[in-house]
Order: sequence, then structure tokens, then C-alpha cells
Amino acid sequence: MGSKQAVASQADAVAALRRVAFLLERAQASAYRSDAFRHAARAIERMDADELQARLDGNSLTDLPGIGDRTASIAVAAARGEPVEYLERLEAEDAASREPRPGDALRARLRGDLHTHTDASDGGSPIQEMVLAAIEIGHEYMAVTDHSPRLTVANGLSAARLRAQLDQIAALNRAVAPFRVLTGIEVDILDDGSLDQDPELLARLDVVVASVHSKLRMDRAAMTRRMVAAVGNPHVDVLGHLTGRQLTGRRQRPASEFDAEAVLSACAENGVAVEVNCRPDRLDPPHALFEQAIELGCLFTIDSDAHAPGQLDWQIAGCDRAATHGLDADRVIDAWPLDELLDRLSARV
Repeated sequence: MGSKQAVASQADAVAALRRVAFLLERAQASAYRSDAFRHAARAIERMDADELQARLDGNSLTDLPGIGDRTASIAVAAARGEPVEYLERLEAEDAASREPRPGDALRARLRGDLHTHTDASDGGSPIQEMVLAAIEIGHEYMAVTDHSPRLTVANGLSAARLRAQLDQIAALNRAVAPFRVLTGIEVDILDDGSLDQDPELLARLDVVVASVHSKLRMDRAAMTRRMVAAVGNPHVDVLGHLTGRQLTGRRQRPASEFDAEAVLSACAENGVAVEVNCRPDRLDPPHALFEQAIELGCLFTIDSDAHAPGQLDWQIAGCDRAATHGLDADRVIDAWPLDELLDRLSARV
């Protein structure tokens, strides 16, 4: 057990490293850069506080695996209460980039996020780090929606692994109240429109986001039947990244083809929210389908689809798009109070 001063110094070092990672993630820097700071923060957090103090005094932090010159210099300065120049520069760049945006008013209304990933599937951080970031940016709740088992490339959760995660979330909720971690999944929509997880387990979850991840170039009529069937499933709460398009990166692809009016009408009739996916490589739905969904009376959820803590703050991109179309915040379910949201979600089952 470390002394109070050593423990405080350790907390300051960890906080500074995590803040650097958060700002890099929010600014869409490469994961390689942000991961270095998160790995260093975890290494320092696991240390005995007095051992850390000895390494700070002896300038030997870089002897530890995963801690390099840059991360060590930040940890040392923060632990000693000195200015952290690299962090100050990132904060200044972040502040300079935050000019007024069309979606600011809607972003202020959002209370949570219904589509996020952790390192249990293809995210980069544990649930605890995602939750801390969500609390820091002012959320009241966050759904953990890791992938379902068929998406092996994303380390999708088997039924057994998902059940273990539910126990983990229950314990975490006791520690972070009144913040609420919602149980959830991003479940694959299979070729016939069925869902890639046990129905009994889906019924236990707070939030089910259903998304198409395979055979994205399926015939238009077949894709329409597939999506309409999924939306009609009473366990589904949200239709994720509507068209499946990828705008940037090595995996660019066009939108899937389907009868948008049929799919969006099914969402409206079944009370399934259409996701406004805020990832810069998706920005789904496209503007024309966004307008059509509004006209057909759909509900919406503005989700980060975050795979790292700093990406939780990407919601502003979706809010900007929603503001462009004049979307009323009352139709955005993650702008609702938690009790109202849970009542609505439970009514779907």
C-alpha cells in the first residue's frame, strides 16, 4: 500500500496519460498513437504506488515494458505536479477546433449512447475505461454493444461470454451509480433476417442493435426481405448503420441496395430506431435516406459506434447531420431520460 502522496502522484500520472489518449482518439489520430498512452496508463495503474515513486525518483520508468520516452515524460511531469507540455498542446489544439456547430443544441440534449464496443470484441479498451470517458463527457448512460459470435473477425461474443459480460456490468453498475451501463449487443442480421444470438439471451438485454455485416452486395429484393424480417423481430431496438457503406479507409464500399421505403416503414411501424451512425467512415444513413426516414415517422438514435473512449465524443457529427434535416430531439431516443428510454425498449419485447 503506497503513501497518500504516492497514490495521488500515481493517479495524476494515469489521468494525464488517459487524457492524452482521449484527445488523440477524439481527433481521429491513428490507434497506434493513442494506444501507446493507454497501455502506459494501465501499466502505471497496476504498479504499487511506492514502487512508482521510486521509479520516478530514479528516472527508470522506461525500463518497464510499454513505457517509452514520451509516455514516461508525461507521467513524470503529471506525478510531480509540473506542466505537461504535450498535453497542454493537445488541449489547445482541441479548444481551437471547437467552433460553434449546427448540432451543438442537439448534442447538449443527448443523455447517452446506444452503440459502443469494448475490448471484449473489437474495441480497444475495457468497459471501465469506456464508462469513465462516458461519465466525463456528461453522459447519464451508455450501452455496451459488443459483436455477436458469427463476426469472428471482431471476436464476437458467444452466449457464454455475453453472459459473463452481463455479470461484469451488474457489478460495475453498483460502483458507478447513478450512471447506468446498459447491457446490449450489436447482433448480426443473418442471411434470412434471423439474429445471431440466442433469443432467450437477447430478451435479457437492455438494447439490441441489429446490423448487416456480411453479404452486403446481396440482391436488392433479398436484402430488403432480410432487413424487414430483422426489424420485425421483437428483440430488435435499433437498426444499425443502415446502408453498411464505408466512405474512407482500405475497406471503402458503396451502400447496400434495398427498398428503403419498405425497410424504413417497417422501422416506423415496429418502433425500431434508425441509427445515425457517427463514425467518420460511415456517416450512415446518407442524406436522402435520412430525410425519407424522417418523413416516414421513424425514431432515431445518434450513436458513436465507439471502439475507443475518445470516439464517444464523435456524436457531434451525427448531431450536425440531424440538425441539417431539422430532426426534432424528441424523436432521438438517446436524448430521452433513462426511465423513459427503458420503458420504450422493454415495450419492444
